[in-house]
Amino acid sequence: MDSEISQIVSQLSLEEKIALTIGEGNWNTKDVKEMDIPAVRMQDGPHGLRLQDGNGNDMNGGGEPTICFPAACLSASSFDRDLLKEMGKELGLECQAKGVHLLLGPGINIKRNPLCGRNFEYYSEDPFVAGELGAAFVQGVQEQGTGACVKHFFANNQEYRRMNSSSNLDERTARELYLPAFERVIQKSQPWAVMAAYNKVNGTYCTENKDMLVDLLRNEWGFKGTVISDWGAVHNRVKAVAAGCDLTMPGEETDDKVMKAYQKGEITEQELDRAAENVLKLAFKGKGFHKDNVEFNYESGHKLAGKIAEESIILLKNEEQVLPLKQEDKIAYIGKFAIFPRYQGGGSSHISSKYEENALEASQKLMPETDISFAMGYEDDTVNKEFIAQAVEVAKKVQKVVIFAGLSDEMESEGFDRKSMDLPESHNELIYRVSEIQPNTIVVLHNGAPVELPWLKQVKGVIETYLAGEAVGTAVSKILFGKVNPSGRLPESFPEKLEDNPSYLSFGGENGEVDYNERMFVGYRYYCSVGRKVSFPFGYGLSYTNFEHSNLRVDTDKITENSTVHVFIDVRNTGMEDGKDVVQLYIEPPLGEYKRPVRELKGFEKISLHAGESKTVHFELENRDFACYSSESKGWYARPGKYVIAIGTSAEDMIDTICIEAEGEEILLTSHFDESTMIKEFVQHPIGKKYFLEHFEAMTRGMSAAGLIPADMLESVLAKGPEMGMEDLLNQSVSILLDFSGCSAKEREELFSFMNRRGSDVKLLL
Repeated sequence: MDSEISQIVSQLSLEEKIALTIGEGNWNTKDVKEMDIPAVRMQDGPHGLRLQDGNGNDMNGGGEPTICFPAACLSASSFDRDLLKEMGKELGLECQAKGVHLLLGPGINIKRNPLCGRNFEYYSEDPFVAGELGAAFVQGVQEQGTGACVKHFFANNQEYRRMNSSSNLDERTARELYLPAFERVIQKSQPWAVMAAYNKVNGTYCTENKDMLVDLLRNEWGFKGTVISDWGAVHNRVKAVAAGCDLTMPGEETDDKVMKAYQKGEITEQELDRAAENVLKLAFKGKGFHKDNVEFNYESGHKLAGKIAEESIILLKNEEQVLPLKQEDKIAYIGKFAIFPRYQGGGSSHISSKYEENALEASQKLMPETDISFAMGYEDDTVNKEFIAQAVEVAKKVQKVVIFAGLSDEMESEGFDRKSMDLPESHNELIYRVSEIQPNTIVVLHNGAPVELPWLKQVKGVIETYLAGEAVGTAVSKILFGKVNPSGRLPESFPEKLEDNPSYLSFGGENGEVDYNERMFVGYRYYCSVGRKVSFPFGYGLSYTNFEHSNLRVDTDKITENSTVHVFIDVRNTGMEDGKDVVQLYIEPPLGEYKRPVRELKGFEKISLHAGESKTVHFELENRDFACYSSESKGWYARPGKYVIAIGTSAEDMIDTICIEAEGEEILLTSHFDESTMIKEFVQHPIGKKYFLEHFEAMTRGMSAAGLIPADMLESVLAKGPEMGMEDLLNQSVSILLDFSGCSAKEREELFSFMNRRGSDVKLLL
C-alpha cells in the first residue's frame, strides 16, 4: 500500500500536495476527486461521539444525541483493559454508523496537578495505567474499522496559556513520566493518528518539534500513522510540515504561504511528499475500512455505559459498614445532583446524551419498597440557608442520608484551570450541617479531579463517581444498595490539600514558562517518597468483601538485560460476597546516584472471585521495568543491585514483597574525568576501578605516613580492603589517591586521556 500511495503522490501537482496537508473546514480533510482520493471525517471525542454538523463546533454539546460513556477519570478507575477495549469497540461501531472515520481520542496526558481543567479527560497520574488502558481503548476502536487519534502529544498538562506556554523538563523526566504512555499505546496498538499538542516543550512548539515527531515518534518508536495538529495549534504551517506535523487542523487559507516558502527553499518537496503520503494513508484507511448501512443499538450502548460506571465507581470510606443500604432503611437523598447529576465535563468532549438518568429516580425504581425522601440542599455554589434548613429537617427523620455533592460545570472545563481543590461552599456547608445531626451520612461525589474533603472524619461513607456518564443514576444506585460490589480503584492520589502537591509552586508557570521542577516525582511517586499523608492514595478502593493475598513467588531471583521475570501471587476472596480485586505490582529500586521514586507501578490485573474462590495472578516483568532512563548513555538502565517486587492494595499499602537481583555493569554518570573528580565517581569507570584496586595499598601507606590515617589503624584499614577500607574517603577528590600512590604528571595525563575515551576503546585498555 505504501508504494501505491507514493505512486499517487508522485502524480499530484505541488498545489495538490500542499492542499492535502491542511483540513477542509473543522472536521474533514480535503479530497481530490480526479485522483479518487477521499476525504476523512473526524469527530471528538474520548468518552462519547460529539457529532457536529458541517463546520459547527458547539462546545456545549449540540449536534445529534449520542451515548455518553464515563469520562476517562472514571473509566480508568476500572483498572480493566477488557472493559476499555469494549468501550472503544462500541464507540468505533457508533462512528461507523454515523460516517465518522477518525475518533479524536483517547487523551493520555499525565495528571501532573489536580487543578488542570482537562484532567477529567485523562486516565491517570501514572504512565503505565494511562498507556495500558489507552492501548486497550485504541484496539477496540480500530477493531471496528474506525481510526483512533491519541492526544495530546506531549507535556500538555494545564489549560492556562495552553496555546503558547512552554513545558520545560529534562530528558529523563520526559522519558520516564510524560512519554511512556504514548510509547506504550503506539507500540501496542498503532493508532491511525497522533495529535500534536498546543504547547511548547523546552521552547519549541509541539507541532514544530522534529525531534519528537520524527526522530522519536517515527524512527525510534515505529509510528506509522498520521500526525495531526490540535485545532489551532499550528503557528507556522511551513515549520510544522517540515517537522513532521502532516495535517494542520482546522482548514484555513494558507496554501499560498506554503507555496512561497517552497519557492524560497524554506520547505522541500520531499517534506511535502512525506506529509501528503501520511494524510493519504489516513484517507485510504478511512475509505477502505468504512462499512455502509451499519446499525447502532443505542439501548445496548446505554447499558454498556452503565456497566463501565458500575465497574469503575470507587468506595472510599465505609465506616461501621454503613453501606450497602438496606431495603428496610429509611433514607434521604439530599443535593441537587441527586436529580440533576453532573456526569460529563465541559469543552470539546461535551456531547448531547441520548439518555440521562438520576440517582433518585433510579433508586426508587431499583428499590420500590424502600422509603427514599429528597431535599434539594443547594441550587448553585452559593449557600442557601433555607435549603440547608430543609435538608437538616429531612435528615432528622431518617436512618441514613446520602448527600450528592461535587464540582459544577463552571468550576471544571477545558479552556481554564481550577482555582482551588475546594468543593462549592454550598456543598461543604450542607455536608457539615447534615452530618452534625445525622451520624449515618454518606457522600456521593461528582467531580472530574481530586477535591479537598474537610468533612471526611464527620461522615461514615464516601463514594467517588467522578464523571460517570449518562447511566450514572442506575450505576450509583446499584453500588449504594449492594446490587453491585464496588471494585474501582483511584487512578490518582487525593492530597489532603492543594499545597501538598509537588507541582504546587510551579503549576501555571511564569510568563509562559512552566518549569517541571518536581521532575518525575508526580502523584504517588512524590507522596510515597517523602512520606506525605494523603486523603486517599493512588490505587485505593474498598469492597463489600475481603481479599487475602499469599504465596508471592518468582521463577528466577535474577534479572538480566534480555530476560523475563514471571511473578505469581495467589488471591482468595475470604468474604461472603462475590467481588473483584485489583492486584497491583510495584517495583522498589535500590538507592543509587540516580534519584528515583521509592516505588513505581509496573503491573495490575483485575480479577473476579466468587465468595471463597481463589485464583493465581501472573505478571511478566522485563529489564526495562526495573530501569530508569540514563541521559548520559541515552538509554534505559537498571542499576545492578537488589530490587523489591511488592504487591500492594494501593501505592501506600504493600502487603507482600520479594527481592530480585539485577545483574549488569554500572554505567558512567560522569562524562569527564580529571583530578577534581570524586573517588566514588572515579571508581565507576572500569579503568578508574582497576587503578584504585591496584594502588589501594600504596595510597593507604602513603596517607598513613603523612598522618592522615593513624598508625595504629593502618593494618585494620588494609585488612578491610579496598571495598570497605576507604569508605570515608569516597567523597574526596581523586587527586588524593593519585598523590599518595605516586602517580606522575605524565601518568595522570595518560590516565585521564584513556578514561575520557568512549565505547570499545575502553575495553582495549583493560
